[in-house]
Amino acid sequence: MMTDIEQLRRQPEIINEIDWEMTPEEAVRLYLEWGNNWVYGKYVIRSKSDVSHYFVVYAWDEPPVIYLIRRNSEQAEELAKIAMPDWLVRRFRHDTGYQKGVYAIEGEVRQWLEGQLAGI
Repeated sequence: MMTDIEQLRRQPEIINEIDWEMTPEEAVRLYLEWGNNWVYGKYVIRSKSDVSHYFVVYAWDEPPVIYLIRRNSEQAEELAKIAMPDWLVRRFRHDTGYQKGVYAIEGEVRQWLEGQLAGI
C-alpha cells in the first residue's frame, strides 16, 4: 500500500484511473452484486477484469482518513491512506453529524484532495 499523498502524486497512471463519481454504495452494487443488477447508469460490470479506482472517507476510527480503493468483483485493495488536515477533519465531522461510517468523496474533502493531487 502507498502510505501518503506524496507517493500517490508520483503515480499518474493511477491518478488518471480515479473515478471521482464512484461512491462506496455504487461500488458495492456494481462489484459485489454485479450478477443480480439491472443495467442502468454509466457503469456496466461484465467480468472480473472490470476495475474501479475511487476514494472513500473511512470514519469508523479517529481521525477519519481517506483511502484510495482499487475494486473488482473479487476484492477491494487499499492503494493509499491519506490523512486530512485537522481543519478538514473538523468540518467533515460537523457536516456528517459526527456519525461513523464510510463516506463518498464530496464537497470540501474532494476539493482539498483534488488540489493535493494537482500539487496545489
